[in-house]
Amino acid sequence: MPQILNNALDAVGNTPLIRLDKVAVLHGLKCNLLGKVEFMSAGGSVKDRIAKAMVEAAEKEGKLIPGKSVVIEPTSGNTGIGLAMACAIKGYSVIITLPNKMSLEKEAALRALGAEVVRTPTEAAWDSSESHIGVARKLQKEIPYGIILDQYGNVNNPLAHELTTGPEIIEAVRSTPSTSARVSSQKVDAIVCGAGTGGTISGISRAMKKTHNKDCIVVGVDPEGSILAIPSSLNTKTEGAAYVVEGIGYDFIPDVLSRNSADIDEWIKTNDNEAFDAVQLLMRNEGLLVGGSSGSALAGTLKWLETRKDIAEKEGLNVVVVLPDGIRNYMSKEWFLSRALHREPTPLAHNIAKILQKPNTNGVERT
Repeated sequence: MPQILNNALDAVGNTPLIRLDKVAVLHGLKCNLLGKVEFMSAGGSVKDRIAKAMVEAAEKEGKLIPGKSVVIEPTSGNTGIGLAMACAIKGYSVIITLPNKMSLEKEAALRALGAEVVRTPTEAAWDSSESHIGVARKLQKEIPYGIILDQYGNVNNPLAHELTTGPEIIEAVRSTPSTSARVSSQKVDAIVCGAGTGGTISGISRAMKKTHNKDCIVVGVDPEGSILAIPSSLNTKTEGAAYVVEGIGYDFIPDVLSRNSADIDEWIKTNDNEAFDAVQLLMRNEGLLVGGSSGSALAGTLKWLETRKDIAEKEGLNVVVVLPDGIRNYMSKEWFLSRALHREPTPLAHNIAKILQKPNTNGVERT
């Protein structure tokens, strides 16, 4: 029931599961294509969940000391925003180390929430002293009461998704009745998710397979240039290549990413163009203002369904794609501006131009 919330952390999660019917029709899918829309969380991304969970767990364990602790975190941005939001509410100082490739909007949001931001070279290897991880570790050693909550190794990362994201998806699917107009198996038959730290996909998978549907197919999406996909031969051709999409993929294997094939059944690789075209597809057809990694997740879903006609062409099966964040953090990025502002004129635009070139009623031409 609607109620007054105590603070913004109470508005973390509980995001909607939305039908992507128009995308499904465009790609000839008969299964139900459903998007878990995480930009509707209070801080704007799926990472709000782990930020809240890590801070609250650290408080319970006595690792955070009010008025003294300084939270330091290496991040692609969204975890940092979630932490900065949580720490603004709870009264902790925050330092975020952020690779240079991450958007200016992320830095602006972090600074607006009161965080200090340190940029690091994008090309620095994860174990380099110059990387966002290396710089965070250096600061933690030198700053009194500095603490790294460590999204890459913190068990509360996947646990947050096992306890919240997964159950929310399950409940939404279970509680939506199957009708003649909208047939549903009333279970999650497949779920597709991008991998960064790997906490999201690992935690959701455990929720699905342990408590809901042991046969649910979990598909990981990894950008070309990253090394997270299994088998490793999937990564060989493009390993180390630069990619623009933010928040997914790494040059090392985070501890919270499950390497157990029982948790993640299959992997799909995607590239930047596929991701950004999928963002445009979601915006223009579903009205969802998603970010680049959401495009990667959808592009991976569509590529995977091309190989699984048994799922794509079966009415009533539920395929869920996790859409991690929104376009707020990428408005100045060239990939977005080129698609939003510099696209080819539509027939309607041509018609508008013709109308405005006609003389008006008093004989003065419009300019």
